[in-house]
Amino acid sequence: MITKLLIANRGEIACRIIRTASIMGIETYAIYSDADVDAKHVTLADHAFYLGGSAPSESYLKGEMIIDIAKRCGADAIHPGYGFLSENAYFARQCEHANIRFIGPSSDAIDAMGSKSAAKVIMGKANVPLVPGYHGDEQSDEKLVSEANTMGYPLLIKAAFGGGGKGMRIVESESELIDAIHSARREASTAFGNDKLLMERYLRQPRHVEVQVFADSQGDCIYLSDRDCSIQRRHQKVIEEAPAPGLSDSLRKQMGEAAVAAAKAIQYRGAGTIEFLLDTDNRFYFMEMNTRLQVEHPVTEMVTGLDLVQWQLFIANGQPLPLTQDQVKISGHAFEARIYAEDPYHDFLPASGKLTFLREPEAGPHVRIDSGIRENDEISTFYDPMIAKLIVWESSREQALQRLHRALTHYHIGGLTHNIPFLASIATHPAFKAAHFSTDFIERYAETLLTPPKTDSHIPLALAGLYQVCLRKQVFTNPKHDPHSPWGLSSGFRLNQHPRHNVTLLDDNHHVQDLTLLESHVAGKTVYQWQVEQTLFTLKGKLNEQTLNAEISQKPIDTSANTQQYTQQVKVHVGQVGDDFTLFIDAEVYHYRAIQTQQIEEEESLADKLNAPMNGTVVTHLVKRGDTVTAGQGLLVMEAMKMEYTIEAPFDGVVSAFYFEPGELVSDGTQLVEVEASPEA
Repeated sequence: MITKLLIANRGEIACRIIRTASIMGIETYAIYSDADVDAKHVTLADHAFYLGGSAPSESYLKGEMIIDIAKRCGADAIHPGYGFLSENAYFARQCEHANIRFIGPSSDAIDAMGSKSAAKVIMGKANVPLVPGYHGDEQSDEKLVSEANTMGYPLLIKAAFGGGGKGMRIVESESELIDAIHSARREASTAFGNDKLLMERYLRQPRHVEVQVFADSQGDCIYLSDRDCSIQRRHQKVIEEAPAPGLSDSLRKQMGEAAVAAAKAIQYRGAGTIEFLLDTDNRFYFMEMNTRLQVEHPVTEMVTGLDLVQWQLFIANGQPLPLTQDQVKISGHAFEARIYAEDPYHDFLPASGKLTFLREPEAGPHVRIDSGIRENDEISTFYDPMIAKLIVWESSREQALQRLHRALTHYHIGGLTHNIPFLASIATHPAFKAAHFSTDFIERYAETLLTPPKTDSHIPLALAGLYQVCLRKQVFTNPKHDPHSPWGLSSGFRLNQHPRHNVTLLDDNHHVQDLTLLESHVAGKTVYQWQVEQTLFTLKGKLNEQTLNAEISQKPIDTSANTQQYTQQVKVHVGQVGDDFTLFIDAEVYHYRAIQTQQIEEEESLADKLNAPMNGTVVTHLVKRGDTVTAGQGLLVMEAMKMEYTIEAPFDGVVSAFYFEPGELVSDGTQLVEVEASPEA
């Protein structure tokens, strides 16, 4: 029996594993890097061991050191979670040789599925449907071009030894092929240490449907549920749900049985996921097998009522599957939304920094939050910028979707950019609500989903001004406040005039906003008025800790228009750190800074586009010093968080200097290249 478990991972999945192991009475051992000294998973575990530097290669990928730690602490087993070493056959084999149970399949099974090319061959022999493609060992440019032209376009290039969208490129024509091959190779090599590629026909508008399988050491295998993971950006999943909507009972059974056949073909053991592409004619094709616990496993847990980590530990102990196929029951519907530190409205650029404010929706039987992040934790550039997974359950898909949206509106994060408004826009999109989607859903509806909300900016600005006035009054009435200090005077008193409150704010677009709120009293209540353009706003409000309960009315200044006054009541949650504060209005987020000066640039110059958008590494130069370039032309490629980004020329000109060579590290905001503008630019 497993009594001591080492978790060879970090973040939310490490916390998730620790939670179940602790309930089972298993002693837990965490590992950590420099960046994770004070991380949540370290504090949750019974013991924790230091690995090394923040970069994965200096810590979480040091397999031999991890096994040595497991030996020294007497661990019976190692759980790899997902990512890092979870699908590393060499690491699993080292565990086997050290007589330490690897919570996952055998190293041979990982080897069999580790190469997408080899996996296709095995699945073909097991009569699992396959998409036409090339999965061979010959990897020369000439061979890949020849096979691509034979196969036809569009096609998909994929890293043979990887996942998560890394090393993946869609190619529409032969003219794009060579550049796509070279770029995919670089990214695959960086992310997985192997640049082998495979190619297959690209199915337009398919759905991504996967099946959770579980197998024991006695040779029995069952499928637990299917999941739809079609909502993706850059081939990385955004929202998942279980069960997959719109599948007939017969199709669901066919996919489940095909998944079991795939697992049995490699004598699989433990938790695994068979991923299929489902076309518009309800034909499904094997895509790949993930030989580990999936990020999205909680939706399967929610509809089955099972603990899949507990099952993994049962199987690792040599126990048979707890249920037979006939005993598996599916109840209700579940969604998972991946909450990331990223900017969906700027090409999903990852964000890093301190999470200064965090208020999560209330957890319970219908709402679950899997997270490895706490307030004031740092989102590091060294790891995936996931903040949390929000999982909800209800008796029907429609009700579950409503609960998901409500939970998103109660998820409040400040200090860095995140994707909650983007997730909320997906959850309310008519096509998604109707389950009319495919893997290109975000791309197809980009104009709606990837455009910042067009909320009347005057309303949040008015509420921000009201919040500042209420906050000043709150400070003024504090017993510790010095009533004689001219700097803290908040009454707005003016002789023979209405009290006037001046508020100066810096908004998200680096624009200075000056507001003057006139105070008056109506029926014993304090009322503030703010005029902007041709609209008069009337505001009332009360600040209760971090919640502003406000009433806001607006009407045209021109009363001859005979337009009715529009009034609404709003509950605004506010997160404040220093002079920075964030308003959370439904699922929308508005950041402001209270300032005392207007000496600030309103817009970034075009030259700022030549700066590094984040910490990372220069991969390659696409042009040479002295080259003439046009606006939008790629100048260099940099890599951050295992993804590549192209720095483009913001205007026509001549490249006069490169400040960093390939392989060099660069910091966020550092100028990478200089372009002298053409006279007419």
